[in-house]
Amino acid sequence: MRARRSRAVSLLVTSVVLTGFVIPGALAQPGGADPALGPEAAVPAAVDGLVDRAAVDLAEIPAEPPVRPAPPVSRELFGADCDTVIKGSQVVANCHNSYPETDLVRLHVECDRWWDVDGDGAAVAVGPAGRVELTSRCWKEVRTAWVSHRRP
Repeated sequence: MRARRSRAVSLLVTSVVLTGFVIPGALAQPGGADPALGPEAAVPAAVDGLVDRAAVDLAEIPAEPPVRPAPPVSRELFGADCDTVIKGSQVVANCHNSYPETDLVRLHVECDRWWDVDGDGAAVAVGPAGRVELTSRCWKEVRTAWVSHRRP
């Protein structure tokens, strides 16, 4: 049978361990008077010539809130929405242009194997409300694929 540790031994070990955590913090306290705790403690305005940043000078607060800057000009909407699907070594990107400007889309494929040639497809124009399907492939696995957009 295994012997059980008594409760007194467990309490003694726990108190020694906790004391080990408390002593370094007590030694790190600055010398001198103990700091006052609680909301009634006064914050010194200057210590050794340094101004305390926690103190707020009411004279520095403006009487009125500052004027809000004008909102930035919204960006012009451009670019076809493309969904890229990778199945094994094949890549298919379906693009739909829902904007009134023509978008030149190009499919880029990065192959996983070092000896497999990466592919950058030709730019294809997608007119307003137009759709296009771009395809490419690698000999083995595809690492990543993406579509770039350009104005004509």
